Amino acid sequence: MTNSLKWEGQKLATWYFTVAVVLFGAQLLMGLIAAIQFVYPSFLFEIFDFSVARMVHINALVVWMVYAMVGAAYWMLPDETGIEVVGVGLAKLGFAVLTAAVTVVVLVYILIQYGDTTTEIMGLNVGIWFINEGREYIEAPRWADIGIAVVLVGFLLHVFLTAIKGTRTGIVTVLMADMIALVGLYLAGIWFTDNISMDQFWWWWVIHLWVEATWEVLVGVFAAYGLIKIIGAKRQIVEMWLWIEVAMLFGSGILGLGHHYFWIGTPEYWWEIGALFSSLEPLPLVAMFIHVTYDWGKQQGAAKERGEESTIANTPALTWFFANAFGNFLGAGVWGFFHTLPQVNIYTHGTQFTSAHGHLAFFGAYATILIGIFYLAVQGTNGITRMKMTFDSKMALFLLNFGMLAMGVTLTIAGYQQVLVERASMGATWDAFFIAQDTLWYTQAMAWRLVLGVVILAGFVYLVKDLLSIGKNPQNEK
Repeated sequence: MTNSLKWEGQKLATWYFTVAVVLFGAQLLMGLIAAIQFVYPSFLFEIFDFSVARMVHINALVVWMVYAMVGAAYWMLPDETGIEVVGVGLAKLGFAVLTAAVTVVVLVYILIQYGDTTTEIMGLNVGIWFINEGREYIEAPRWADIGIAVVLVGFLLHVFLTAIKGTRTGIVTVLMADMIALVGLYLAGIWFTDNISMDQFWWWWVIHLWVEATWEVLVGVFAAYGLIKIIGAKRQIVEMWLWIEVAMLFGSGILGLGHHYFWIGTPEYWWEIGALFSSLEPLPLVAMFIHVTYDWGKQQGAAKERGEESTIANTPALTWFFANAFGNFLGAGVWGFFHTLPQVNIYTHGTQFTSAHGHLAFFGAYATILIGIFYLAVQGTNGITRMKMTFDSKMALFLLNFGMLAMGVTLTIAGYQQVLVERASMGATWDAFFIAQDTLWYTQAMAWRLVLGVVILAGFVYLVKDLLSIGKNPQNEK
């Protein structure tokens, strides 16, 4: 692979992207193991249990996306500001520290699996500090939690110093504002209290606002930047919608957090507030794509009349960007809305409806845009001026999106069966929980989820193959 990059910040970004892809593969592999264990519970029993496979699956999801987002920011910064990332040497050190910490944490998850919750060393709980905090999505031990926070603060400084020294576009300004929230909200997950309701309160600030607000703004930043690079979208249009998204996401995101609150003992008025405002989050991003596409379509029509060729600089990236607009609206918006309505959520909470929404939302809202950024980075690294779709890129696009959408449908069917049998008919008892999981629809849905997991993993293999071979594709113009 040739390397046409002149900025060290963009070279650093490719390091982050490489680790992100590796963790993406690990996430899918762990998900496949967990899916097998759902259908065949004895698979790897007492060797690599379901609880561990699920934990690594979820944490690898969060961490690979964080890596990809940090990498995307480092890729974009020199291009937008016109200067090298300030302190890029320290940024490389931060990458090394973060990657070493992540490697140790994953090995502890897999090899040790469980921590001692009673032993203390120098007043520190061994399990919480060195093994596992035990809080879903953010199970990392306390030492790693603090280390990640320090690296994120360093990342924040690199972004701000570069933006202050170089050209500060609207996209970069939004990135700066979002970095403050990204770092600040992650710190909420470090607090620990013995009061389970209070602990869950702060936990949700990380899980909902850190992920569903600050990440969504980052998606808007990357989409705005990518649309300018790929189809020459007007900066005024994408930045206008980006600012609208910031206003709606930080406004609706904070209030939308309320759809979790009822279940930890807060007042019932959070039901309606949370359900309404959480459903508004994807709208500005979808509106940006519609506006830009309409504007670009008119330009293309005029160009075609003049006999000019298409101006798409990176077709694979563009297809993944549009997959993001569709997936974000469907997974985060539609599935999230009908699942979190309080009148529905009283039955669906904690069922496979939650899993269906989670899979579709994470993939549709985040994975798709990050894969599009991967293609932009591969284009820049190989010095390609116009990149076209290959058989591998088409197969990756189809298998990953079809597999995930179909998996969302199967999980929804399983969740419907749980609601019908476990919640509505049998009153949400422990017996009802197990009886619902033995019903035909539920077991068939879990079997199909396993099949679709294989489909998604095959799509990932095509994606990696395509990313590694793009520089050799004769269709691409250099």
